[in-house]
Amino acid sequence: MISADIRIVLVEPSHPGNIGAVARAMKNMALDQLVLVKPKQFPHPEATARASGADDVLASARIADSVQEALAGCGFVAATTSRDRDQYFRVADVRDAAERLVVESQRSPAAVLFGAERTGLTNEDLEPAHVLIRIPANEAYLSLNLAMAVQLVSYEIFRAQGVKVDTAPGAAPMAAPEDMERMYVHLAQVLEEIDFRDRTQSGTNLMARIRRFLQRAELDKNEVNIVRGILTAVQNRRRHAGGTPRLAENDAAMQGKEGE
Repeated sequence: MISADIRIVLVEPSHPGNIGAVARAMKNMALDQLVLVKPKQFPHPEATARASGADDVLASARIADSVQEALAGCGFVAATTSRDRDQYFRVADVRDAAERLVVESQRSPAAVLFGAERTGLTNEDLEPAHVLIRIPANEAYLSLNLAMAVQLVSYEIFRAQGVKVDTAPGAAPMAAPEDMERMYVHLAQVLEEIDFRDRTQSGTNLMARIRRFLQRAELDKNEVNIVRGILTAVQNRRRHAGGTPRLAENDAAMQGKEGE
């Protein structure tokens, strides 16, 4: 995982609870540099309560008197907005902006600006920004809670650092192609024995569709053995029954009809 030198800058946040929720969102995504520009109430017990264990992020938060002070020493700066701005601003999707932030943070500190809950960022606040971040949302309701916006941006920054979800391998290895092929042959044999046929006009699609959905299931060796065990049990039961009667007409709806 790439280590990113990125500041989250809140400009004039009005609710201390939101500051705490922002700290929690940041810690979830391994960000710890919080800068508050003229917060209305901070420190505050509600901020600590809403941080839910991210007290260290709150404790190290820095208070600045201006956006310029908050951004001192930074290189690349992005700013969030939900409003249309003058056309000279470059606008980027949140995912693209996060990737750029991570890259730029390797050569100098980077920052993301978030505006006050009710008013957002002013045009003056946006002046140091190199790019505006737009978070796709319902056009009929674009407003995001401050902590929600920070969570979304922080998440994309976290992903952009190369973090991937580890998928634990199953206990058994995946079935080899030859094992799958033997299972398909066995299945086709049983379908023939119980007269479960493709009732389409061409009469050739049933096994192909069965193969496709079983391949998507990514069966392991144990699961293939289970399926083949079931097929063998069906064959043994029919042998003990002493015949291979055809299915009744009213069972036809269960026989893999294509296109219905």
